[in-house]
Amino acid sequence: MIIISSNYGQGWEPIQEMVKLAAELFDAELILLDDQSQNFLSRVEIILFKRQINPAKEECLLIAPDPSALLYLFCVAGWRKRFRYISAWVIDSFWVDRIPRLVKLSHHFDHVFITTEEDVRAWTDAIKTPTSWLTWGSDVLRCGGTGSDRQWDLTRVGRQPPEWDDDANTERACKEVGLSFHGRVKAGETTHENQKLLMEHYKQTKFLLAFSNTAHYSAYTHPSRQYITARWTDALACGVIVAGVPPNEKSINRLLWNGATLDLKSVEIKQGLELIANAVESWRPDQATLNYKMSLERLDWRWRFAEIAKVMNLSPKKLHAEIKQLETKIADF
Repeated sequence: MIIISSNYGQGWEPIQEMVKLAAELFDAELILLDDQSQNFLSRVEIILFKRQINPAKEECLLIAPDPSALLYLFCVAGWRKRFRYISAWVIDSFWVDRIPRLVKLSHHFDHVFITTEEDVRAWTDAIKTPTSWLTWGSDVLRCGGTGSDRQWDLTRVGRQPPEWDDDANTERACKEVGLSFHGRVKAGETTHENQKLLMEHYKQTKFLLAFSNTAHYSAYTHPSRQYITARWTDALACGVIVAGVPPNEKSINRLLWNGATLDLKSVEIKQGLELIANAVESWRPDQATLNYKMSLERLDWRWRFAEIAKVMNLSPKKLHAEIKQLETKIADF
């Protein structure tokens, strides 16, 4: 099996680590691409000439940060004759309007997975290819955990509304209501180190601050489709409760559970800190244990990989072995 991906840049460390994990558990060759340029002649060839499908050939999984990156497939040498089966997993799949016209016209993918269930119909109609929901996850088995010794009441990671964005102001406001606060976590020198630092810090906090993109819109977030990212899944994997305004999509409501989030109702900082302070006062270690257990059951990347393996008719031994470890951990609760 071949996995195709790219170096996505800052903010994409959780997905880059997931890609490495997938390559390991599928025992796959990992191809990282940075150039998706195509000349006009190659574009014409992509549309006019069909793939040569050979049952003896390799399988391909393209993990794309957004729809435009589906073009990476056509940068792989010999792609037309190389693969038995070609699938893609699009992370920021809510940008349906950014599906490349070349992908819509060529029909070279056998299956596409997307992270927003509400967009499955739109994708199917656009690319005329079987499309299914495969949501965000976390490496809960190796990197998650629980525990009662948590140094911080509230931690901030990533995008925040203006009321919460200044860490110094937020820390002062937290002290006024008796809360300990940690601002932006210092980035590591490598993708792996950065992700490790974040996960270790999550294990030291009770609540993580995060707001849905519709509660706080920015230039790079979708204006209407709500979604979760690694801030939610990685924090929950470490037993944290996510405080803010959670996304309100039916698929996300089914994926998460009672106790996973603390709804602050608005982005107003005074009201939000009052709710967090009350929640911290009644916080118990078994809340962290519940979030860790439910993350093992619902959020681990291995369950996503198993769905991919099923669709592509694969039976990777390393993946099956670690799924058994997952099942054992879950049964121990």
